[in-house]
Amino acid sequence: MALSQPRMLALPFKLNQAGRHHIPRQKHNVTNWPAYDASLRQRGSLTVWFSDEAIAAWKAEPRTSRGGQSWYSALAILTALTLRAVFRLALRQTESLIGSVIRLLGLDLAVPDRTTLSRRAATLEVPRPRWSSSPNVDSRAELVHLLVDSTGLKLCGPGEWLLEKHGTKTRRSWRKLHIGMDATTGQIVASALTCPEADDGAQVGPLLDQVAGAVALVTGDGAYDQEGVYASIGERHPTAAVIVPPRATAVSSRTAASEPMQRDHHLQLIAERGRMAWQKASGYNNRARAETAISRFKRGIGDRLRSHTPPDRSEAVGMPLKALQRAVDGHCSRRLRSAGRAERACTAIPRRLKG
Repeated sequence: MALSQPRMLALPFKLNQAGRHHIPRQKHNVTNWPAYDASLRQRGSLTVWFSDEAIAAWKAEPRTSRGGQSWYSALAILTALTLRAVFRLALRQTESLIGSVIRLLGLDLAVPDRTTLSRRAATLEVPRPRWSSSPNVDSRAELVHLLVDSTGLKLCGPGEWLLEKHGTKTRRSWRKLHIGMDATTGQIVASALTCPEADDGAQVGPLLDQVAGAVALVTGDGAYDQEGVYASIGERHPTAAVIVPPRATAVSSRTAASEPMQRDHHLQLIAERGRMAWQKASGYNNRARAETAISRFKRGIGDRLRSHTPPDRSEAVGMPLKALQRAVDGHCSRRLRSAGRAERACTAIPRRLKG
């Protein structure tokens, strides 16, 4: 007689699967699939050309002050470093690639060597990315929904294979990348590279200083639940709303009864309807777009810094961010809920959170 055994789950460690709170996965339909599919194929297209203006500006202008004369302009160094960031090349391979492109195009231009690229990259001013992908829309006059997040980037040290094989715990150096993303356009409008000891909340002010437009809404994860974050946003944009999940041990302020703050409204809504309902009502789930941007950066550019310049230099991440932004600029899908209800706009500010 065969004994009936209880059914085992595919994941044995989730034995309390029946008692878990299941959240149905949202289903969306892409409404611009032909254009979005064409843009995905376009990302793998390689077209390199030099305009007449770029050829004329390849050589550096004669300097009027004392000192040595530069051979290459900032445009030439910027072009070489862009190819380096896109194809994840070392300086020697970058020199060979830019030389091959110039020879294939039949141009009579000098090729910057690896030492010149390394020296000029430390002082190169990387242009800020374009504010909007549409030239006919003046996005500076619109309100900005800023999504802030951070991630770690490796700088040097042994790889995972050596650590797993030898089991040694050696020092590994890394940096922390802070980004500010416009939820409406999907562009990274602010960035900062700091030491790993830097606090996420302390970088909100420097990120806001890089945003040219008026900020109406700032969204971040629980690491930004600090008084300094609310103070930095209030000093620069007094009417901006802040959507940050309070900590589990958070308490209301002393003036919650008479003059409630934005954080007090969050705590009240969570106490009345729960944290999941607060995320849906406040639009906190839009913060996932910042995580998507970070994932796109690490998959497209890599999770390691190729420049060992100090953290205050913009070339370390400014060039990769600019190259990545040009690759995905305007190539986003428009999605519609399967039930027919369109997604809420990112710039919509809940009335209850305005304070």
